[in-house]
Amino acid sequence: MIRTRRSATAAAALALGAVTTAVLGFAAPASAHVTVNPKEATQGGYGRIAFRVPNESDTASTTKLEVVLPENAPVGSVSTMPVPGWTVAVEKRKVDPPIDVHGSQITEAVSKLTWTATGDAAVKPGQFQEFPVSLGPLPQVDKMVFKTLQTYSDGNVSRWIEEPTPGGEEPDNPAPVLALTPASASASAAPVAAAAPAADDDDDDDEGEGNGAALGLGIAGLVAGLGGLVLGGLAFARNRREPVAKA
Repeated sequence: MIRTRRSATAAAALALGAVTTAVLGFAAPASAHVTVNPKEATQGGYGRIAFRVPNESDTASTTKLEVVLPENAPVGSVSTMPVPGWTVAVEKRKVDPPIDVHGSQITEAVSKLTWTATGDAAVKPGQFQEFPVSLGPLPQVDKMVFKTLQTYSDGNVSRWIEEPTPGGEEPDNPAPVLALTPASASASAAPVAAAAPAADDDDDDDEGEGNGAALGLGIAGLVAGLGGLVLGGLAFARNRREPVAKA
């Protein structure tokens, strides 16, 4: 009987272990990938974004990053911030129709940015690096997809080029995506924010009326107290002037 119970317990443990292994095996954690930070900006404005590059390899370092700007959303002005130990190469392409930037017609737009590590500046295992970029005016589209290649010191290349599908699962190799919102949406939110001080003014008026009433009551109490003190003094003086009756 005892042996039967032990056998049943062992069988249950083995079954639980098998299920756990299967679940964990099929539900492996998603790997880190290149992203853009912040993830949202406003159409028509200028934005400062940074490509955040984590190193996924346990043995190799990231030595090069190639970012392709979307052809369907050209940007008239693109500038990079220096990253210590890295050089950047800028490639351009012709655009037609030209891009209007503050009244000037721009016929060329940046098509690709390539950062290359020099010396010991490569992104080592367990580290990440950000590559800042300023760009604008941002196009009138709902998003910009930056297809990216990440090259390692051992020759392996991670291709972050798959465009996510709205409402769908994240692809295995997603490209960095910058969401763009219409400028009118930001402007419409301004009156709502401006309405808050008006409510505060009403509160201040109510508070002022309450303070005025309290001050009036305080003055009235003070006058009444002074009146009582005067009357008490007069009564005391009168009592002292009256003669004391003899027996």
